[in-house]
Amino acid sequence: MKKSKKVLSYCLIILFVLLVFTGTNAQTSKKVKVNKNTFGAIEARHIGPATMSGRIAAIDAVQNDPRIIYAGSASGGLWKSKNGGVKFKSIFDKYNQSIGAVTIDQDHPDTVWVGTGETKTRNSVSVGDGIYKTTDGGGNWKKMGLENTERIGKIIIHPTDPNIIYVAALGHLWNENEERGVFKTIDGGETWEKILYIDENTGCADLAIDPENPDILYAGLWDFRRLPYFFTSGGQGSGLYITRDGGSDWEKVTKGIPEGTLGRIAVSVSPVNPNIVYALIESKKSALYKSEDKGIIWKKMNDTPVMGARPFYFSYIVADPIDTNRIYKPGYYLSFSENGGKNFSPTYITGGNVHSDLHALWISKKDNNFLYLGTDGGLYVSNDKGSSWRFIRNLPVSQFYHVTVDNQEPYNVYGGLQDNGSWMASSKSPSGIQNRNWTSVGYGNFSSVPSSVINKTVMLSQDSV
Repeated sequence: MKKSKKVLSYCLIILFVLLVFTGTNAQTSKKVKVNKNTFGAIEARHIGPATMSGRIAAIDAVQNDPRIIYAGSASGGLWKSKNGGVKFKSIFDKYNQSIGAVTIDQDHPDTVWVGTGETKTRNSVSVGDGIYKTTDGGGNWKKMGLENTERIGKIIIHPTDPNIIYVAALGHLWNENEERGVFKTIDGGETWEKILYIDENTGCADLAIDPENPDILYAGLWDFRRLPYFFTSGGQGSGLYITRDGGSDWEKVTKGIPEGTLGRIAVSVSPVNPNIVYALIESKKSALYKSEDKGIIWKKMNDTPVMGARPFYFSYIVADPIDTNRIYKPGYYLSFSENGGKNFSPTYITGGNVHSDLHALWISKKDNNFLYLGTDGGLYVSNDKGSSWRFIRNLPVSQFYHVTVDNQEPYNVYGGLQDNGSWMASSKSPSGIQNRNWTSVGYGNFSSVPSSVINKTVMLSQDSV
């Protein structure tokens, strides 16, 4: 009798377990809707690191008050400062965090346009989702279309009509698409017209406008494609184009520029003398070209190695807004010319300890001694044309390639940063995890941290405790 009761008890327990399992399985098979209440009060916490900053892809500042800065990060959103970089505020958290272009309407400085998507086409770049606009200095944003362009590298506001906007759309990196080229709106972004398009493989890498005659624009079109196993920069679609009627008709420049296959092209018009136009052209022998008659006649000025340094990443030229003979060539370092591009001397501006790989340069039109510089390591400011620089340390936009943890108690966090080395920190600290808790474990661009480094680092951290 006791034995049968015991067997019955076991059977009841097994039946109960089966019923619970069946009920649980039935519940989990239902589609779960995840919303803001799913995880209750559980929130992500910021653990850094921040002081090494990260890749700044775009900069604009108010010409009448350069203390007001907008800095766009390659994958860390858009940041605004009202006091020259002493403090920054993130103003784009709800939207795409990859910034390709930032342009302030200088006549209405609370109006700012932002194009998303990285245009420095590494194999690790982030994707954008169109163009945005604010009319209250970044308090509120509205998406204004061009969602499928994926990468926007330049936004130009017509100097006398703020409803006319031109956009250089690079397009998809890994596949063909038709939403690329030069776009124009005449109604403040409500509708867009594609005014320059070659084919589904060719996007617009750069765009410049003549401030004296805004019907004249210069566009550098780029035929490119990246795949996991190769990258093609250049093709039949690449070329330098000019319009003299606001984009209705375009002519391809052929005289005075190199023959054969062209790659990425950057353009810059002198703000003080719009007759002077520069074009940095990737070709078999990449070089800087110059026109002194608004693009009619072109002449090669310089074909030193700095002109051809990694064109897909450093195709960028900036004409000084006051001195017609001064030009800047950001790249690995900041090179400049004082004779209209004939010579670039010295090879680079040392300017103190500036992080290499330069992507954005802003120059005051009232005082060309004053510069903002965006690099792979963050934002810098100079008051002497780049002879010395001050690093703005408060932009926490470090760009991780990979993050991993170990099995220690408490566990350690490891990460490889874009061009800023590999780092580790404990997941717990008595005063909260701060920058001082992070330790460097290597240099360069590491996509992961080997287990041998983790083991060694853990041993070192244990020894130091």
